[in-house]
Amino acid sequence: MRKFQKLLPFIGIAVLGILVLVWLLPSTSVSTVSHDMDMAPESQLPVFLMTANVDTRNAYRFAIVNHHELEKYPCTCGCKYMGHMSNADCYVKATAPDGTVSIFDQHASACGICVDITLDVMRMMREGHKPIDIRAYIDQTYSKYGPSTDTPLPLA
Repeated sequence: MRKFQKLLPFIGIAVLGILVLVWLLPSTSVSTVSHDMDMAPESQLPVFLMTANVDTRNAYRFAIVNHHELEKYPCTCGCKYMGHMSNADCYVKATAPDGTVSIFDQHASACGICVDITLDVMRMMREGHKPIDIRAYIDQTYSKYGPSTDTPLPLA
């Protein structure tokens, strides 16, 4: 018993040291993306996203492949004054005749509202929600941030 009592301070210091080491280790970011989402590979991201956080990169990766899906949902960050018509315009400026992205918009790379809307769309799609229900959620949740783009309602 006495030997154990003598070791107690050392055990406490060891546990504290382990906790500090775990805290100092770089965290491995858990992606908000499920493997069943259609996403462009990282290699298709534009250079201006090289230092962007994982959520912003994932939102762009989703927008590259699913920009027509994002056309169903508004953005409320005020980008309507930049001529944007939907959340898709925050990522994609132009598409080629084959539907691939030909020019990226850098706006969403610096706008958390745009990215948050896209991440919510992705999450709700994974959960199986219909576009009309996703739109209602986006309208209700994000209307407090600013004027909405003039995005037509999706069909039910």
